Amino acid sequence: MNKASSVDLNPADESSIMDEIVKINWYRTKVDKAVMSSLMRKSDARAFAQVIPQLLLFAATGTLAYLAFLNVHASNWPWAVPLLLLALFVHGTFSNFFGGIAGHELCHKTPFKTQFWTDFFLAIYAFLAWFDPVSYRVSHVKHHQVTVHTEHDGEVVLPQGLDWHGIKFVLMALTVDPLMPFKVLRTWVYAAFGDSSKSLFFTSDWMERILPKTKTELRRNHRNWAIIVLLGHLALATLFIVTGHWFLIVIVTFGCQYCSWLQLLCAAPQHVGLTPNVSDFRLCCRTYTCGWLPAFLYWNMQYHVEHHMFPAVPFYNLPQLRKAIEHDLPPAPHGLRATWKELLPIMRRQRQDPTYVFVPVLPAKI
Repeated sequence: MNKASSVDLNPADESSIMDEIVKINWYRTKVDKAVMSSLMRKSDARAFAQVIPQLLLFAATGTLAYLAFLNVHASNWPWAVPLLLLALFVHGTFSNFFGGIAGHELCHKTPFKTQFWTDFFLAIYAFLAWFDPVSYRVSHVKHHQVTVHTEHDGEVVLPQGLDWHGIKFVLMALTVDPLMPFKVLRTWVYAAFGDSSKSLFFTSDWMERILPKTKTELRRNHRNWAIIVLLGHLALATLFIVTGHWFLIVIVTFGCQYCSWLQLLCAAPQHVGLTPNVSDFRLCCRTYTCGWLPAFLYWNMQYHVEHHMFPAVPFYNLPQLRKAIEHDLPPAPHGLRATWKELLPIMRRQRQDPTYVFVPVLPAKI
């Protein structure tokens, strides 16, 4: 490809907000060097054990949803349509972990030992999920450097105003936002024409900080990736329609854009209700443990304190990291039910008093 059409999903020109000199002396638990060296070791085999089953799961649930669609007829619709909706619910629930979850870890460049496979699978996940790894990587590097520090971290701003008590919010999380296709297409059309101010994740102000007009190469990568995503999905949608398989647009083109409920239940506990502007990840990040299926879909990001303390540790080694430093961490609830039982009162109190923060009990220093 020539320079005008190439795209680097892991751009080197990330100095847009990196030019800001913000020094935070983060507290990190001491770990034996040999143990840490082992924990930081990357493995192609272990990364393949994550991405291949997850992509096969996408294909399997998508196939079942399409077969359910083909089985809908005028004579059987009272039971065939609910079966189709159930199949789409399962497909959307699993696929919603592709963008900001799988894409997140691949943007860290830690899963695969071989960089080619990291770039390859990041492109696949990002394409399927309409995910923007160019701006996300720049933002996320800053997020780790200045986690929930006001004025510096625009990726996660505390307190997080999550409208969990709203019926509209719950219904859209369980099903779909009817304006979703319009929002997705509008954002990517703007990006393809060089307008980097729109995002499905971030505010316009934050986008302007991470992709300023002075960073021409970074903005070019962003625009080129948007063009690839738009033209690629347009080609697929055209193929689906021409061949008579138009329903694949729902399953493939927008398959990662609905039924976000489980992804939200897994991801929201990361920082919500905790303390901003501190230099201790144990006070501004939350860890919980859970069963194998949420952990698999969520790429072990339930170990969020550990991930922030040592972001170079691959996701598959986070359980071992937890064991190595557990003596210095707050207790972690087990399971999503226990986690949300602890979290909901915090959110209710913070909704009544925005200045309230939950402060975990830290182990006593020995």
